Amino acid sequence: MRRLASITALCALAVIAASCASPTARFYTLSATAPAAGARASAPSSLSLVVGPVSIPALLDQPQIVVSAGPNQVSFEEFNRWATPLADDISRVLALDLAATLGAPRVSQFQQALHADGDYRVTIDVQGFESKLGDAATLNAAWTVRRTRDSRVQAGRTAVREPTSGSGFDALAAAHSRALAQLSQDIADAIRGLQDGAP
Repeated sequence: MRRLASITALCALAVIAASCASPTARFYTLSATAPAAGARASAPSSLSLVVGPVSIPALLDQPQIVVSAGPNQVSFEEFNRWATPLADDISRVLALDLAATLGAPRVSQFQQALHADGDYRVTIDVQGFESKLGDAATLNAAWTVRRTRDSRVQAGRTAVREPTSGSGFDALAAAHSRALAQLSQDIADAIRGLQDGAP
């Protein structure tokens, strides 16, 4: 009887310990997914670009992934987080995507460029970065490309919805990465337009 009571007490302690254990946070990053320049840039480009600054809504400027929970409701995922500040990660991915799309190896982020201005400066205002788990990632961004030598400007807006390929946060991050690849393509087209129209 005493042995049974001891086993019961041990089982109860194990259940309590398991219920008190803190969940482990998972960390996610965005990734560059734009295809290489290919035939449009058979030789490496000599262009230099500076990407940034990138601004994001205050709601998103935090470690937790913000998920849309309804038309006027969001949830902050305490145990599903961005590995780095979201604006920095967006800037990093756009720099990598633009380097691949334009065949330009000299693409840097604003915060790393110090006083270098590059041939072109790209600024991005992310106005929407919606995450619907198991559904889609939506990006809405206004952007400006400025040619340094004459301050000629090309502005545009990219709005894209990328369905997720799964129900998890990794699929959500991948969908946001594909949306950023479309944004980089639009910016690259604007840079090519400025190049083609240059005297």
